[in-house]
Amino acid sequence: MKKIAVFAGSFDPFTLGHLDIVRRASGLFDTLWIVVAQNASKNCMFDALVRANLVKDAVVDFRNVKVAVHEGLTVDFMKSVGANFLVRGVRGAADLDYEQTVAWNNKKLCAETETVLLFSAPEHLSVSSSAVRELVKCGSSRKDLRKVLVKFVPVCVVAKLLSEFGKNK
Repeated sequence: MKKIAVFAGSFDPFTLGHLDIVRRASGLFDTLWIVVAQNASKNCMFDALVRANLVKDAVVDFRNVKVAVHEGLTVDFMKSVGANFLVRGVRGAADLDYEQTVAWNNKKLCAETETVLLFSAPEHLSVSSSAVRELVKCGSSRKDLRKVLVKFVPVCVVAKLLSEFGKNK
């Protein structure tokens, strides 16, 4: 039986921390689906299709990774693709507490779901989508913004961020 996993999130934007989780998870599973959450109540920098395309560009070298947009419960998407594993990244204790609650709820919704927690690599502990959004919002006039952003997001994401929000490209 094939091991199929899902890595779901808003990926607003997709970071080097996310990419590291994908790299490691893709080695553990036959197929890894990256599911870009489409949530109308969330105020995202980019719409779900743009975010999905950025993720596709970032993971183009991973042959067993697929990208989809989904609105609704992750466990419903998992059922639709035959996945039993949900991959989640953890940076610290706060993430761990949150992910434990989510894992329990997902187990109640779908007993076959197993949550696999991958701990962040030390170099990505401070990398978060919200930190990137703050950098873009408050640092868009910095001449060295490109040099700063490459420490947080893949190059394809840097290009999109600068084209959309950077004053000094």
